[in-house]
Amino acid sequence: MPIASFSLVALDCPDTLALATFYQSIVGGELDTKFADLWVILRSETGADIAFQRVDDYVAPSWPDGTPQQAHLDLDVADLEAGETAVLELGARKHDVQPSPDNWRVFLDPAGHPFCLVKI
Repeated sequence: MPIASFSLVALDCPDTLALATFYQSIVGGELDTKFADLWVILRSETGADIAFQRVDDYVAPSWPDGTPQQAHLDLDVADLEAGETAVLELGARKHDVQPSPDNWRVFLDPAGHPFCLVKI
């Protein structure tokens, strides 16, 4: 029997509401802003919730060398070109390193976290 169950993924960031709103614009869902100065949860329609935690001395991870320690999100899209256009308009930046641009593309969110759009 497990001693815990999965709750959600949390990303550190300097501005919880700004980053949560960025991802909400991509995947939809509702924002739980009860503790917005420290913590915002994006509750998705699929149950894959994500939280955004304020860290005052936040340092964006670098990619691909991975310092500081990091995780990243893979977001499925039907059309890579349309997905790229949409996330760039929302404030993402396309990363210089693109290991497999025909299948997935690497971007940085407004707080500097890498995330990928993956062709489904």
